[in-house]
Amino acid sequence: MSITMPTDVTVQNSQNDELALLGLMQLVSPSLPIGAFAFSQGLESAFELGWVSDEASLAEWLSGVLEDGLTRCELPVLARLHQAIGQGDSNTIAQWDTWLAATRETAELAAEDSRLGASLKRLLGSLNLMPSEDSLPSLLPVQSGYVTLFAYTAHTRGVSVRHTLLGFAWAWLENQLAVACKALPLGHTAAQRVIEQLRPALVGAVDQALSLDDEELGPVLPGLALASALHETQYSRLFRS
Repeated sequence: MSITMPTDVTVQNSQNDELALLGLMQLVSPSLPIGAFAFSQGLESAFELGWVSDEASLAEWLSGVLEDGLTRCELPVLARLHQAIGQGDSNTIAQWDTWLAATRETAELAAEDSRLGASLKRLLGSLNLMPSEDSLPSLLPVQSGYVTLFAYTAHTRGVSVRHTLLGFAWAWLENQLAVACKALPLGHTAAQRVIEQLRPALVGAVDQALSLDDEELGPVLPGLALASALHETQYSRLFRS
């Protein structure tokens, strides 16, 4: 029996894929020091209002945010940013970065996007993953939002567009469940059940996001916007506003 030995190109491609996977895992890790844990995206206010009170209502809330929010906003724009970064198209990057900022309906949501973006940019600089302003002065907006920096990091790490979207959706879900475990009487096993329920939805969300045309984009989340606005003046809260 003959054994086909891998070629140098095959080995190199495999190593590149593995490094990209590890880079994505680093980017979506809850331990990434950018402060995502400090924000609830209106979920803490939804607890206070009684809109979300248990495992079932939490899963329903998250499904709605995924379907009417991420699928129509962050995920398809993330794909467009990833492609534009690969092409060095600074105009398109700036266009979508500005578009995303305009979709943040409350001061709290706008602050989260800008602060996480600034924190990720500082982290990339400390890891020597951010180009100097002299060598690449105009590729990214000076005050890029989080989604734009996420796309840049994933592209720099060699992560595919599809895996970038899956990673972003996964990081969002994990962060929301961490909020629920802190602010609700929700155990970690219950959180894992929610993950099991929503894992197929994450894949479906990516499929749909990649199929949308520009004119189909835009979040439809009035409940989340209201919850986020109310959270800014909520008397007792664990998360930033």
